[in-house]
Formats: sequence, C-alpha cells, structure tokens
Amino acid sequence: MKQDNQTIVLMHLSQLVTFAFGFGSILIPLFIWMTKKDVIKDLDLHGKNILNFQFSLLVYSFVCIPLMLIGVGFIGILVILVMSIVYPIKNAIRASDERPPVYPYSIMFLK
Repeated sequence: MKQDNQTIVLMHLSQLVTFAFGFGSILIPLFIWMTKKDVIKDLDLHGKNILNFQFSLLVYSFVCIPLMLIGVGFIGILVILVMSIVYPIKNAIRASDERPPVYPYSIMFLK
C-alpha cells in the first residue's frame, strides 16, 4: 500500500460538492473509497468515517423534517448545515497531517 494524503484530503473535501451541485456528498467519497481502499494506506479508515458521517447527517435530516412543524427542526437543519461544512474541512486538514478523522455524532453503519 502506498501513502497518498492528497487523495484522502480530496475525499474529505469532496463532501462539499453538494453545495455546488445539490448532490454528491455520499456518491463521490463512496466511489473513491470503493476503488482505492485496497491501494492507499489509511483510506479505508477515512472512507468509512466519511460515509458514516454522511449517512448520519441524512438520518438526522429526516428526523428534523417533521420537527419543523413545531419549529425545532429549523435549528436542527442549521446545525446539520454547519456540521456538513466544518467537519469535512477540519478532517481534510487532519488528513494532511496524517491524523485520523473525527466526525462526532456519527452512527457507525460501517465498522
């Protein structure tokens, strides 16, 4: 396995493509993870954390939608929006320093 921090950093930042195109925050990291996880060192760990984070944000968004009727959901969506911007950038910086990713409040779908 080779060390390629640039691919890992790009995989973290690829989550932000949703803000430009409206989709892709799960698809692009999933594609990179599936094709490169056996070739690049530590990509499997980062990929699983990214996908767990994205799936968790999706679940939390679905929970917030009915809560919008009582007003609480808007706060939840705002928190999800901020987290979906801050943590990919923070973890891209961590990946460039060869540190493991930290995505809080992630449900462990992939172990």
